[in-house]
Amino acid sequence: QVQLVESGGGSAQPGDSLSFSCAASGTNWYDYSMAWFRQAPGKEREFVASVAKATGNTRHADSVKGRFAAYRDNHRNVLWLQMNSLRPEDAAVYYCAARRGPPSTSEEMYPYWGQGAQVTVSS
Repeated sequence: QVQLVESGGGSAQPGDSLSFSCAASGTNWYDYSMAWFRQAPGKEREFVASVAKATGNTRHADSVKGRFAAYRDNHRNVLWLQMNSLRPEDAAVYYCAARRGPPSTSEEMYPYWGQGAQVTVSS
């Protein structure tokens, strides 16, 4: 069983930066690829970024590419999401997720989820 606990997020103004962390426990960290998803009010949950288990290779959604960076700290079993140049459309509940094997952009492929953390962006 994998436990994921998120920290961070909060309120920001357009152009600000925020970060999230997702601490994993109860598992062999190196067996799991990790991802970030988000869900805005009234919208479906969408893929934000993923980090592969073995290579650490990342993939980012076009909507956040160049502004957000996902990475993993393999010493501390922590997944990070650094969010820069925030926009109002980035406001959402952000979730980290884990799955054994290669990463995926599909939420259905992830059996383990964090509790979610809110980001609000307004001037």
